[in-house]
Amino acid sequence: MPVYSMTGYAAVQSGAAETAAPADPKPVGASGLGLEIRSVNSRFLDLAFRLPEELRQFEPALRELLGRQLKRGKIEVRASIEAATAGPVTEPSPRLLQRLGSVQDNIRAWLPDAQSLRVADVLRLAATEQTGTRDWGPALLPLADKALKELMLARKREGARLATVLLERISEIRALAQQAIPMVPQLVAQQRQRFIERWNEAMASAQGAVAPEAAQDRALAEATAFAIRIDVAEEITRLGSHLDELERLIKKGGEIGKRLDFLIQELHREANTMGSKSAALALTHLSVDMKVLIEQMREQVQNIE
Repeated sequence: MPVYSMTGYAAVQSGAAETAAPADPKPVGASGLGLEIRSVNSRFLDLAFRLPEELRQFEPALRELLGRQLKRGKIEVRASIEAATAGPVTEPSPRLLQRLGSVQDNIRAWLPDAQSLRVADVLRLAATEQTGTRDWGPALLPLADKALKELMLARKREGARLATVLLERISEIRALAQQAIPMVPQLVAQQRQRFIERWNEAMASAQGAVAPEAAQDRALAEATAFAIRIDVAEEITRLGSHLDELERLIKKGGEIGKRLDFLIQELHREANTMGSKSAALALTHLSVDMKVLIEQMREQVQNIE
């Protein structure tokens, strides 16, 4: 399965001829539909709709349509009814003119200073009345399905780019871990030898106050305990295990965003522990470089569904 990003955008439109009812031989003065879907990252699926009143009744159907394919992300759906730019002027019906006149008289009875309706206002209301009576369902839902498919394609393309970046970062972290592996036994041996030398110097200053055999055993025990504290072999092993799981999930695809986010936290924990246990500057630098790459991965993972 592909990796899907939560970031995407799709915009579709249908013309007047497409949205007109099949029984209308001449969709004169008809309108078209415009639909936009914007998607950004979110922990859960958050659907928001910006619909005109004529389309408000279709929100449950749109919500169900989107919920079948989208699992995470903040989704905003905007729809608009676009009046046709060409064609004859819509002539207002006598019933509409009578209703407008009555409403205007009532308003001016209470508000004498209110302006009278203009011809342009009447024509606009007449066009609104015509488009408002149309059943938009047969046009809106197929248009929404088309927009959803385009959004999924956009999220898929972005997801493929994110997967490529993540795999590159995984390879870079593996390379840093390979550099750290041969340092571990060498650093442990060096620190142990240094500890014993300092202990011997301290014992020499004590001028035989402690038995040599007991002092040597105590020195070896302390050196071994210190070597265990600075040994980062276990952290490097767990780091490799997390990288293997990350790579497996990315290649598998699907809804992997939350699992990737958890593994990124574990990666950061191991790299941070490795840096805190480091007894050499070179190993500290490797730890810092790892954490930089892991933070870059975290930013990308936040956008994966």
